[in-house]
Amino acid sequence: MKRAAVLVPLLALVAGVALAGCTSSPDPAPASAGSTSEAITVVASTTVYGDLAATVGGDAVEVTSIIDDPNKDPHEYEASAQNQLALSKAQVIVKNGGGYDDFVDTMLDAAGNDTATVLDAVEISGKTAEAGEELNEHVWYDFPSVQKVIEELATTFAQIDPDQADTFRKNADELTAELDALVQREEELQGQYAGTPVAITEPVPLYLLEAIGLDNQTPEAFAEAIEEGTDVPASVLLGTLELFSGAQVQLLAYNEQTAGPQTEQVLDAAEQNGVAVVPVTETLPDGDTYVSWMSGNLDALADALAS
Repeated sequence: MKRAAVLVPLLALVAGVALAGCTSSPDPAPASAGSTSEAITVVASTTVYGDLAATVGGDAVEVTSIIDDPNKDPHEYEASAQNQLALSKAQVIVKNGGGYDDFVDTMLDAAGNDTATVLDAVEISGKTAEAGEELNEHVWYDFPSVQKVIEELATTFAQIDPDQADTFRKNADELTAELDALVQREEELQGQYAGTPVAITEPVPLYLLEAIGLDNQTPEAFAEAIEEGTDVPASVLLGTLELFSGAQVQLLAYNEQTAGPQTEQVLDAAEQNGVAVVPVTETLPDGDTYVSWMSGNLDALADALAS
């Protein structure tokens, strides 16, 4: 079970109550794209999907992103009256799914909103777990999956506001083309670096690394323990640290938002042994769009691989 799926009952329209994780975050403020009374009301679980919705919808939508603080662990969420109210009025809700942001379902049930269109990115992606394995639910690091979400957003918005259908289609096509360019960049890097051994602290960026053809050498038990929020067995931690002292990997993709003592040990081992570190996050850094964020991730990987 993922940490994000560890939930407690929501107290609707009252002070925040921690739902999951180990730290708390402040009540997020709505991120709006359009402010007219006729705007389509959209609630997204994170800024990733909020940015996609705002880009496709333009001035015709008003978007609230529930988790909008890039400095906090997104596995932690505190319910607020503000977000509960936004969900109760939302016409479209965009979530990641796959157990990542189950708090949306809990809040939606409490809000009593049974008319909103709910877009589940994992379901839209069509990805399923292989036999005997858990699904990597971090589909926003997979560009083809994100393109499918963009298409669903354009279709859903057009159904609600047919007069703006051409605008939604134009915005979606332009955004899809930008992602096509990112896919091409992945292919170029794959041609240069396929098979290069790398390490991770969590499976968050795995779709991106796999698209480039990089070979993840991290013991599966390490990444699973970190993602689950449990202690890494000593033998597993030792095996992970040896990846760096033995120069078995060329880079470490390090999730900055879920750092802890054991991931910091891994980070220190990478730095002490001259292994390039590529920081990754689960939500948009301040000032970034989805496309600029992912472009920056590709730039960072390219620099690390060339070093």
